[in-house]
Amino acid sequence: MTKPRFDLIGLFAFLLLAFVMGVMLSESFEQPAAENAEKPSLSTLSELEHTAPAPRALDIQRWSTEQGLRVLFMPAPELPMLDVRLTFNAGSARDGEQPGLAMLTNGMLNEGTSTLDTTAIAAGFEDLGAQFGNGAYRDMAIASLRTLSAAEQREPALALFRQVVATPSFPADALARLKNQVLAGFEYDKQNPGKQANQAFFKALYGEHPYAHNSDGTPESISALTADHLRAFHQRAYSAGNAVLVMVGDISRSTAEQIAAELAAALPQGPALPALAQPSKPAPGSQHIEFPSQQTHLLIGELGVSRSDADYPAVYLGNQILGGGGFGTRLMEEVREKRGLTYGIYSGFSPMQARGPFMISVQTRANQSAGTLELIQQLLRDYVAEGPTQAELDAAKRELAGSYPLSNASNADILGQLAVIGFYDLPSDHLQRFMQQVQALSREEVRDALQRQLKVDDLLVVTLGPTVEQQPIPAPGSQTLPAPSSTPEH
Repeated sequence: MTKPRFDLIGLFAFLLLAFVMGVMLSESFEQPAAENAEKPSLSTLSELEHTAPAPRALDIQRWSTEQGLRVLFMPAPELPMLDVRLTFNAGSARDGEQPGLAMLTNGMLNEGTSTLDTTAIAAGFEDLGAQFGNGAYRDMAIASLRTLSAAEQREPALALFRQVVATPSFPADALARLKNQVLAGFEYDKQNPGKQANQAFFKALYGEHPYAHNSDGTPESISALTADHLRAFHQRAYSAGNAVLVMVGDISRSTAEQIAAELAAALPQGPALPALAQPSKPAPGSQHIEFPSQQTHLLIGELGVSRSDADYPAVYLGNQILGGGGFGTRLMEEVREKRGLTYGIYSGFSPMQARGPFMISVQTRANQSAGTLELIQQLLRDYVAEGPTQAELDAAKRELAGSYPLSNASNADILGQLAVIGFYDLPSDHLQRFMQQVQALSREEVRDALQRQLKVDDLLVVTLGPTVEQQPIPAPGSQTLPAPSSTPEH
């Protein structure tokens, strides 16, 4: 009979300890009344719905080296890390008559130097706890480094980074291996309907413009490329004057200036490449590619905007409502939720140096592809004509305001944002200015910008799938999505 008594004693001791700790905590955290009065408070959690998180302050510093290397630096002493990215105006748009040249050149950077092979390069970064990254796209090619900011790790990592990016040797055995991998990829792409449809859309949209060709090249162009071609391209397109250097991390301004000076001196010397020409507007029309599958890929679009276009904030916001914001967008609601025609449908503007594409992408049942296409075209026509509702506009603005702090939450996020700012020569306060512009837009301004940039009668349509007898699409609410298959279609 003694157990309940001990339980009561234990409970009393616990309550007494809790009371004492509560008093101590309240005293230790008590603040003067005047200070408390200045701090905002919440009465209910619902207030958070209309309160945007505070964005991280960005202390962006810019300068250029004597070799023409443009530099953006942001000190970030919170973590003992340094992120570095070189962005070159050396994407596939600079391939000329040799498609795949930019991709191969970038892919060969860490395959060897005059003194190191690819194994030694990988081991060198690994031993220092550093990470090297690279990639090539239509507009740009990048090389990046993440390292500890302490001098004993930072300096040898940067020395290796300089050697890899500035003086690659393009060894024959590594080039042969990489070319074989690319050629094997072309065979895989023949069974990839999404890749085929995307390539056909870019070719139809851009014609003879440099954006038209496949960034990976063709089997013929890849086979013809030699190490001498890559060396010449590297000398021309990886020059200090054709690059932007971004640094974010735990270093001082003087250290950043030293890093920039050493990189600029190590890179090939030369000016920035000339600006790309704007593409010509293609004639509207449709193209069908026969492909044995149960679904049809639909790509619908036209020329969109460049990075510097004054309409970009308005069409970006408008597209978030149309199909860029995932669930809850007009396209997702009408095509997926109400009619069960697809698992996902998306739209987007992709601003680049020259006018990038506006594209709507969807996969649907092959026997309902014609009706799905007609529905999407009508939805787009109505939206461009009328613009968003005020409720849609307000909701999109709240969502963007809430997600904006996440765009610069980490050093890696900031590095990517600054690389875009530097490469496209945007103002240092571009992120803040962009959000201010978006938040100030009215329904009429969004509608007018969409009408300037999107001409529904000028759409290009690419479909890829089987030719089958078409069935009418269902009325809203009468068809559900099928269970997803556990095995690939192809």
